[in-house]
Amino acid sequence: MGNVDDDGATFQQSYVKCSNGTVKTSTPISNGHIPNQHLSKSWRDVQQPQQQKEPQDDHEEELQQLLLNKQLKFSAPAYTEIRTRSGGLNFKGVSESSYHPAKQAEANGYVSQTGSSCDKFKPSRADGVLSAEQEHYQKTSFEDVPLYTACLTYLGFYLLMILGYINQLLFVPKVATEKGREGYVALYDAFESFYSRYVYRRVRDCWNRPICSVPGDELVLKDRVTDDYGWSFRFTGTETRCLNLGSYNYLGFAAATGPCADDSENRARQKGLAYCSPRSELGNTQLHIDLERLTARYCGVEDAIVFGMGFATNALNLPSLLGPDCLVVSDEKNHASIILGLRLSGATTRVFKHNSMRDLERVLRNGICYGNPKKGGKPWDKIMILVEGIFSMEGSIVRLPEIIALKKKYKAYLYLDEAHSIGSMGPTGRGVVEYFGADPKDVDILMGTFTKSFGSAGGYIAGSKKLIDFLRTNSHAHCYAGSISPPIVQQIYTSMSIIMGEDNTDTGRQKVQQLARNTRYFRRRLAQMGVITYGHEDSPVVPMLVYLFSKIGAVIRTLTTRHIAVVGAGFPATPIMEGRIRFCLSAAHTKEQLDYALDVIDDVSENLGLKYSRKPRDPHPIEY
Repeated sequence: MGNVDDDGATFQQSYVKCSNGTVKTSTPISNGHIPNQHLSKSWRDVQQPQQQKEPQDDHEEELQQLLLNKQLKFSAPAYTEIRTRSGGLNFKGVSESSYHPAKQAEANGYVSQTGSSCDKFKPSRADGVLSAEQEHYQKTSFEDVPLYTACLTYLGFYLLMILGYINQLLFVPKVATEKGREGYVALYDAFESFYSRYVYRRVRDCWNRPICSVPGDELVLKDRVTDDYGWSFRFTGTETRCLNLGSYNYLGFAAATGPCADDSENRARQKGLAYCSPRSELGNTQLHIDLERLTARYCGVEDAIVFGMGFATNALNLPSLLGPDCLVVSDEKNHASIILGLRLSGATTRVFKHNSMRDLERVLRNGICYGNPKKGGKPWDKIMILVEGIFSMEGSIVRLPEIIALKKKYKAYLYLDEAHSIGSMGPTGRGVVEYFGADPKDVDILMGTFTKSFGSAGGYIAGSKKLIDFLRTNSHAHCYAGSISPPIVQQIYTSMSIIMGEDNTDTGRQKVQQLARNTRYFRRRLAQMGVITYGHEDSPVVPMLVYLFSKIGAVIRTLTTRHIAVVGAGFPATPIMEGRIRFCLSAAHTKEQLDYALDVIDDVSENLGLKYSRKPRDPHPIEY
């Protein structure tokens, strides 16, 4: 998968000829430790002049020196090498007869053939060949939209708006209206009401679709139809089994069978379904205490505190940590829960460009130099950097080592939201901190949720004991919200124990490696098709850009007819120009399932004109 760096240079996947005459992909490993002798002379000869040509100002040189020296020895070990199974891959299209979600196929569909295995690697930060910034751009893809597609996207969106206004003038909307409110200020925003009624309604059938099964590798959709163009829906009484590419089930623990389901069922029979009380009163049990201790060990810190809702973990704890005289430096792509928490805190928020270390340093420097304008330029009470591990809408990974270096340089606090990265990143699933080989104690506040990798609900904050004791006293989410339900706690405890290997099996590590394998394979196959995807090559969140608002609905509906369930995202969740289909991969997916989905996506992309990418396509088979 080719990616473009700051100078516009394209990094392409390389291939090497084996002794038996076969051709094999280089299969670069995520931030792996790779000896220099594995690097081809041509690569080093090409890369070194590029590094010399890159201009760097004093601040960049200082940052790079800080990264290279003893203050931050991360070296990006990331994933250990995940080799393909012995033998090659028979690269043929998977027919619908070999796998189909409705048939509930059991085999994983791996087809092998004899042949020797040989490997060739891309250089990484660990070899001293690439800087942290170069490695980031090598592994991350954000391709620009073609001009003609941009024009058609704007034209299509504004045409929908014009038709909506005409519809509003000619027809009475089928919605309830307030009466007896003369003289009152409007309770609802006029544009939001208009957008929901006349734009979103046209594709409303593609969102909030009810299911009647666990969201595992497959799920069962409850079929519904509309007789009035999206104003209302009725159930048909039928169901459709689909391959699930839309749920956050990274490690496959969302299942109706297995140790997690069994332990949760037993816990529900013993302790009931709820404690109906906050932790500060009657809702605190030994199981909650054990879960917090396990979470602290899992994150590699002194202590942790758990909450019953992931969204509230951000929204209700940030006001406890920040005040009106604090400065927050927030990534522009941060989640809505972070934004809400910052608004409730009253802190001054400055936004920096997504994953841009230059812009982050600029904002930090200006914040320190000019001080708090509310107090005539006096120093801020505290400065905090807020970022996510994996950005759920972009599929990108935070540049953590560089942020830690800037945090230390400017003496700021660091709040890391690992909602999507905990469990799904790192050799043993301990998030982006482990992925980059960083010290967990360099991150002041570690936040995460139990809804993605653990197949449960709730969230946690981990850090020093002093921090956690403060939150136990001051957090609204701890003092007033109901404690986590007993079976939910048990689901988290069992799944986390499996990931950590405390069940005396290697199941957890195998799940993490399987997810990494699936992610790399799926992303490379999409790049080979010619569609535009966003994000880091190791991110299990894979946004595929479709741009036009009408194509979001067309793709979702078409994939549903082919028994594939996906999630679409458009304005206002994304910019108008960046409508997308978001695939979420899981360790529960088999290669046969992925091949089936990729063949269908290829067919749909060809028919709907979604192959916008102008990067060179790899003509060789992609290894699994």
